[in-house]
Amino acid sequence: MNAPTPLVTRTTPQTGSRRLIAGLSLLVATLTVASVAVGYAALDLPAALGDWLAGRATLPALVLLELRLPRALLGGLVGFSLGLTGAVMQGYLRNPLADPGILGISSAAALGAVVVFYGGLAGSLSLALPLGGIAGAALAALGINLLAARGTGTLGLILAGVGLSSLAGALTALALNLAPNPYAALEIVFWLMGSLADRSMDHVWLCLPLMALGWVLMLSTARALDALALGEDTAASLGFDLVSVRIRIVTGAALAVGSGVAVSGAIGFVGLVVPHLVRPLVGARPGASLWPSGLLGAALVLGADLVVRLLPTRPELKLGVVTALVGAPFLIALLFRRGRSR
Repeated sequence: MNAPTPLVTRTTPQTGSRRLIAGLSLLVATLTVASVAVGYAALDLPAALGDWLAGRATLPALVLLELRLPRALLGGLVGFSLGLTGAVMQGYLRNPLADPGILGISSAAALGAVVVFYGGLAGSLSLALPLGGIAGAALAALGINLLAARGTGTLGLILAGVGLSSLAGALTALALNLAPNPYAALEIVFWLMGSLADRSMDHVWLCLPLMALGWVLMLSTARALDALALGEDTAASLGFDLVSVRIRIVTGAALAVGSGVAVSGAIGFVGLVVPHLVRPLVGARPGASLWPSGLLGAALVLGADLVVRLLPTRPELKLGVVTALVGAPFLIALLFRRGRSR
C-alpha cells in the first residue's frame, strides 16, 4: 500500500504580492493611528474621538479634527503619491535613478506656490498657496503631454523634464532674489523644505480628488510597464499604445505629485528610495511594485513625520530635511553599488 503523498503548498508570486500589500497596509494603518496620537501635548484619543462623533466642540475634538487628523491623512496621501510615482517612473524609463521630479512637475508646482507667495495672495486666501502649486503642475503637465502626444521618445521627455526643472528652479531663485523683504524670502525657503504642520482638512479635500485620479491613471499602466521591461518595440508588438501610456503616466504624475507638492512643499528622495526597497520583494516586476511602493511611501512619510515631532528640537525640523538625510546616503550607496557591478 502506497504512503499518502504529502501536500506541498507553494507561494505563488500573486500570493506573495497580496501578503506584502496586506502587511504594508497594516503598517500604514498603525503609523496613521500613531501620527494622530503623537503631538506636543497629550491627547486622550478615545475621548477626543467620542466628542467628535457626538458633535461636541471640545478642545480635544478640535485638536483631533483641526491638527492631528489632517496631518496624518496628508502624510499618507503624499507618501503614497511619491512612492507610486517613483515606481512608475523607474519602470517606464527603465532607470533605477528616476524619481517623481524627473519630468520637472515637482519644480513647476513649487514655482507656482512661490509665485503666489511673491504676489501676496497667500495672505488673502487660505488655499491660495496649494492652488498656485496645482496650477504650476498643470501647466508643466500640459507642456510635457504635448510632447508625448507628438510621439516624443523617452529620452526627449527626460530632456524636456530636465529643462523644465532647471527653468523652474531659476525662476524660483529669481523670486527669492527679488523678494520685497527678507522675511518673505525666509518664508518661501521654509515652505520649500517641506512640512505637514499647520495643515487643515481643507488641504486634504483639495488634494484628495486630484491624487486619486492620478493614482488610477498610473495604476492602469501596470501591464504596460511589465511589457516595457522587454523594450518599447516588444511592448508595441503586444498591442500597447505607447503614446497613450506616456500621456497617462505624465498626467497621473502631475495630478498626484503636483497636488502633493502644493499642500506639503518639496519632500524629496521618497520616490527614489521606496521602489528599490520593494523591487526585490516582487520579483523585479515593475507592474507588481506599484501598490507596494505607494504603501511603503506612505509608511515612510508617516514615520519621518513622527520622527520630526519626537525630536527635541523647537521649532521642529522640516520633513523634507529628514527625508533628504535618509535618501541622500541611499542614493550615494546605490551609485557605488552600480559602479562596482560594472
